[in-house]
Amino acid sequence: MKNNLFAACVVALGLALAGMFVYLGFRTYAAKDRSVVVKGLSTRDVQADYAVWPMSFTVHGNDLPTAYKDINTVTETVKRFLMDKGFAESDLRVGSTSVQDMWSNYYGDRRPDYRYSLDRTIVVSTADVARVVASQGCQSELLSRGIIVNSQDWNLDYQFNGLTQLKPQMIEEATKNARTVAQKFADDANCSLGSIRSAYQGQFSVESDQYQPWIKHVRVVTTIDYYLN
Repeated sequence: MKNNLFAACVVALGLALAGMFVYLGFRTYAAKDRSVVVKGLSTRDVQADYAVWPMSFTVHGNDLPTAYKDINTVTETVKRFLMDKGFAESDLRVGSTSVQDMWSNYYGDRRPDYRYSLDRTIVVSTADVARVVASQGCQSELLSRGIIVNSQDWNLDYQFNGLTQLKPQMIEEATKNARTVAQKFADDANCSLGSIRSAYQGQFSVESDQYQPWIKHVRVVTTIDYYLN
């Protein structure tokens, strides 16, 4: 009888201890599993460091050799205009000439007055972005010489190639901002901020300003999951 009672007490004590260990284990697991996910933002406004500026123009005529001579004359005038603005000849690339026979698709009274339409493009490629911006506002000088240049803003490509040098400091700033947010959450929750559980580096985005396309808006968002103790 005494042996049975002793055995029952041992079993009861074992169950109680097992229950306590399970409880403590769950508490430890729950504490370790608590975390907060936050985002950190970093932005920069930077100047474009390279520009590609296509300038297209057209010449019409009924005699093809004469029209070709005319477009060569216009080409030299546009090149001189650009070089007078400070661009080097090596910055300019003259494209091939596109020729269209306007009479091939029209008959009778529907035919235009001119038969041939010749198109050519000069592309300015330079790191002197400020010179491109300034020269764009001077194209009326070509109009005074009878030259119409198709040079729309949406054709002008302002580029920023310094992202690699910018990334480390922006990632550091985004990470600091994320930690500041996490620390504020931990303080409000009456707990301490632990180590990083996981982190995700978002993609860098580079967008042109709506009104000043040579200004680029660089942005990155970092997502970090912190343990809470």
